[in-house]
Amino acid sequence: MEGGGGSGNKTTGGLAGFFGAGGAGYSHEDLAGVPLTGMNPLSPYLNVDPRYLVQASTGGLRTFHPWDTDEFILPTGANKTRGRFELAFFTIGGCCMTGAAFGAMNGLRLGMKETQNMAWSKPRNVQILNMVTRQGALWANALGSLALLYSAFGVIIEKTRGAEDDLNTVAAGTMTGMLYKCTGGLRGVARGGLAGLTLTGLYALYNNWEHMKGSVLQPSL
Repeated sequence: MEGGGGSGNKTTGGLAGFFGAGGAGYSHEDLAGVPLTGMNPLSPYLNVDPRYLVQASTGGLRTFHPWDTDEFILPTGANKTRGRFELAFFTIGGCCMTGAAFGAMNGLRLGMKETQNMAWSKPRNVQILNMVTRQGALWANALGSLALLYSAFGVIIEKTRGAEDDLNTVAAGTMTGMLYKCTGGLRGVARGGLAGLTLTGLYALYNNWEHMKGSVLQPSL
């Protein structure tokens, strides 16, 4: 026994000397009983709650998929989904950029159509460019205004009802269409409200299509 321990120490010492580490070497048996005073045995990066890890067996290999669970690490008091106020900025900005892009393409089409009898020259290029910028600004303003009204109505309805569901979406879209077309009289208000109701209703139907399909197929199973 003593000879085995001595050979282990010599071997460890030889390896330590080979890598340039001075001093006597120690075997695993010598280090097994040394207490880790004042030290954490695990790295703080490895101290993970195993409840957030879901084990999945794939072909004999154990893999972890933390995204397969509904539990998330969120700040205190934070919601899992963003509210309408947080989404308002993204909605308004996205609608403005979409309107600008669509208007620019439409302006290019109109400019090419109006100047088709003109030769390629600087006046024609300037006229096309003016049409592109005019149409881009017009469509960006229109869609941005609609997004602003829709977001404002959505936030107000959400705060008033104290709930967030598809009813808020349909109501906000209907009120946005009515207010946007209020200058056209009662007929314009009715048309705008019907257009907003139709668009938001289709969006709500598309958003809940998987849930509705699952609820329909479940009784048959």
